[in-house]
Amino acid sequence: MSIESDKKAADFLLISSQFKLGSLVTESSHPETVNLSNLAKNNLPEAISILKELDRQTVRVLSEKLVQICSLKDIIGETLKSGNNIFFCGCGATGRLSLTIETLWRQVYAADNLKDRVFSFMAGGDVALIRSIENFEDYPLYGARQLIEAGFKDGDLLIGTTEGGETPFVIGAVEKASQISERKPFFLYCNPDDMLFEVAERSKLVIQNPDIEKINLTVGPMAITGSTRMQSSTILLAAAGIALFYYNNTDQSIADAIDEFVKYWDSVDNQFIEKFIVQETEYYKNGDYLLYETDNQLGITIITDTTERSPTFSLLPFENVNEPGQNMSLCYLYLPDSKNSEEAWGKLLWRAPRTLEWPDINGIASRKRLLGFDFSGKVLQRRQEHENKAQQHRFKILYDKSGISFNLGTTSHFLTSPFSNPLFTHLILKMLLNAHSTLIMGRLGRYEGNVMTYVRASNNKLIDRAVRYIDLLLKKKNIDLSYSDLTHILFSMIEKTPPDHSIVLETVAEIENMKR
Repeated sequence: MSIESDKKAADFLLISSQFKLGSLVTESSHPETVNLSNLAKNNLPEAISILKELDRQTVRVLSEKLVQICSLKDIIGETLKSGNNIFFCGCGATGRLSLTIETLWRQVYAADNLKDRVFSFMAGGDVALIRSIENFEDYPLYGARQLIEAGFKDGDLLIGTTEGGETPFVIGAVEKASQISERKPFFLYCNPDDMLFEVAERSKLVIQNPDIEKINLTVGPMAITGSTRMQSSTILLAAAGIALFYYNNTDQSIADAIDEFVKYWDSVDNQFIEKFIVQETEYYKNGDYLLYETDNQLGITIITDTTERSPTFSLLPFENVNEPGQNMSLCYLYLPDSKNSEEAWGKLLWRAPRTLEWPDINGIASRKRLLGFDFSGKVLQRRQEHENKAQQHRFKILYDKSGISFNLGTTSHFLTSPFSNPLFTHLILKMLLNAHSTLIMGRLGRYEGNVMTYVRASNNKLIDRAVRYIDLLLKKKNIDLSYSDLTHILFSMIEKTPPDHSIVLETVAEIENMKR
């Protein structure tokens, strides 16, 4: 154990009580998925059915929250009619859903001045869409700072989204918005209030703040324990998106739209993804790579799923052309009709990218770094030259006015989508891709049962999660260590564990060796 790792562990332990979140619903194990990794390997149809059912239960919550969604819809309508703007913000998965909402809004209102009336930002700026900015979400002052730099003013409306309900960045932004604007901001989250009050004082303060409106969207445990990129971010995207896109509609119109969406998901046959899961898994096992080829209509949801695999399952992240010496990620986004990185980003977001040129963060969220993530037409040749012996397969997922086409190798499928609003089509694609990538990772051994053993300990919440999972696995081996001891060993292992290895499993192995 180095002096540096020992100090980092000690510093974390001083504040760890604020991040011990294991009792929250979003951190709990789902009883229906305790055998998911085994099913992913041995019974894909059943695994796919289970994940579809969990998503069915999730979208049905929308009807239960109709009054709150319509209330938000009314405030959005009032804000737009008064000439003010709507802002969305989040961290990680909820940051990506915030960017998704703005992108879809710009698609719908591309030829209208309304396109510039909705603004989104996530912790770390647009760079964080692809590469998480380490520890950024732990600082409420960063949330307030990004809100102000985004141009938020009196009369504007902020909608902050946080799966757990305890993210400091989002809380900081929402609290600052309540001080700037007479229009109360909204705080959307997915854990019961009483549980949040017990584990996070910051959550209690924001939920009890009379100057902040709240919508609780608890949907139960995640399919993969703690993986809020799945059901929690789905319900948040759906609820916030519906309120926005139906801002000028009646409450009954919203009820009808939700009912149509739920009935569609009930009736759709999602078993077609089995062949794609098997094929993509085989490519990776053979040492090959994959390009997700798509268009500017669907790109935002595809890049969200592919980049979220990295922190969730400790995969190598998308490589940056300005940062030499990196190994290639298993998959990469590919927009073949874009001539260069700047054009690709513009097509993806339907606007110019927004970056943070803050001297105090050393360029990690800068425009230069962002453009280094080049998924333009150049990516195929670049990756072929990087790994001459490895094949670069292409998984084409393309938009059609009547649905989505999927094509990988000799396997193809067309999924009809009857929705005129792109929000619902993207929600369908999100749920399909979440199941697709999760089951691929299960087949590759990147989680055990439904425990995220490959979690990347990149911020305080995830450090606590890693400690809890290490403790869980050790207790099964009749090894019992204190939280403090586990934390110190974890930080020492972080220094020497490769980024695509399991910090949880390797820490467990290290402790077992120490006990021998």
